[in-house]
Amino acid sequence: MRILIDADGCPVVDLAIQAGRRRGLPVLLFCDTAHVFSRPGAETVTVSKGADSADFALVSRLQPGDVVVTQDYGLAAMCLAKGGRPISQNGLCYTAENIDALLAARYETKRTLAAGGRTRGPKKRRESQNAAFAAALSQLLDQKG
Repeated sequence: MRILIDADGCPVVDLAIQAGRRRGLPVLLFCDTAHVFSRPGAETVTVSKGADSADFALVSRLQPGDVVVTQDYGLAAMCLAKGGRPISQNGLCYTAENIDALLAARYETKRTLAAGGRTRGPKKRRESQNAAFAAALSQLLDQKG
């Protein structure tokens, strides 16, 4: 089992690395050239800038049972299809039972925006969200893939 992180804009990279380090698990960060960075304790995989290029690189390296940290429902769906165990930055574990509803909500939001509508932006991140992520990730890592 490894931890793969869709690192572009991910606010919980350090928490995920810490969880991996405590368990002796490899951690891989995926980003494109527009967001190049590295962290001690993780391998960084940098890909060419392009629509979803980091997502496709992550999926191509995904092995069944790997934990994937992402806020992207589309990426989560691809990971589920390959036997991955995706989790959001807020601690929501994506499953076969909830992914269709999440993708449908994303589709409706995109339709609203394309029609000139507006949606609310994300709220400021709270420490309670970090705690919820850390607890959910810990529980997920303790389960066998």
